[in-house]
Amino acid sequence: MKFIHVTDLHLLPEGGALWGLDPFERFEACLADIQAHHADATFVAITGDLTDKGDAAAYQRLKERLARLPLPCHLILGNHDDRANFRAVFTDRPVDDNGFVQFAFDADGRTLLFLDTLKGPPSSAGLYCPARREWLAEQLDAADGKPVYIFMHHPPFGIAHPLMDKIMLDDPEDFAEILSGYDVRHIFFGHGHRAVSGVWRGIGYSALPSTNHQLPLVGGSVETVYSDEPPAYAVVHLSEEQTIIHNDAFLDRRPARMPVEAERDDWH
Repeated sequence: MKFIHVTDLHLLPEGGALWGLDPFERFEACLADIQAHHADATFVAITGDLTDKGDAAAYQRLKERLARLPLPCHLILGNHDDRANFRAVFTDRPVDDNGFVQFAFDADGRTLLFLDTLKGPPSSAGLYCPARREWLAEQLDAADGKPVYIFMHHPPFGIAHPLMDKIMLDDPEDFAEILSGYDVRHIFFGHGHRAVSGVWRGIGYSALPSTNHQLPLVGGSVETVYSDEPPAYAVVHLSEEQTIIHNDAFLDRRPARMPVEAERDDWH
């Protein structure tokens, strides 16, 4: 199975710049590249911070753009989002019995779980409260032994980034306890505005840059808190044997300085 992972759009209600960059223009370029090169993907998953301030008008812009995308798109919320405004605009999107924007479905013999980790202002950290944990436990039981893949905004662990580790998921041990004993293969998350991958408690994980601005890996390496580094989306291939993730820096793909006819021989 092949799908696309995108995160941290930070869309504005109308045209304009966020930290010197146009988030909607960059998102448009991202979707155009996906449509041009990955129309065979099963779906697109966007893991939160859909908007920068949770404005209803920004969600409306997103809804109108996604209506023209010829791929299903699954959305969850991040700390910059507003749950009520999202639900008022995306009225057909699934929620759980408590109104949290989280849902599950099976695809190609796998269970995919999309979680709502929005805590709410003034905190930028994530929260997975008892009601949400109960829902997750039920979904893991319902998976009935199938491989499970989780999508969430906040990582439930530190990523060795001093700023982001202050605003990770608030209750990581409680979250980890729920996953214990299940065949959870991978966690896809956002929030960090960087390409990150590794293994946590035997579970693979990955994140990727925002489609707009990034966070420098080393504080002070640029003068500002945020940085202008290449945005990217991820192309994910799942099989029984492995998880393959390619990050594609869609705005920074240019021909090499070489003749177009060079390096066309049989390499194998």
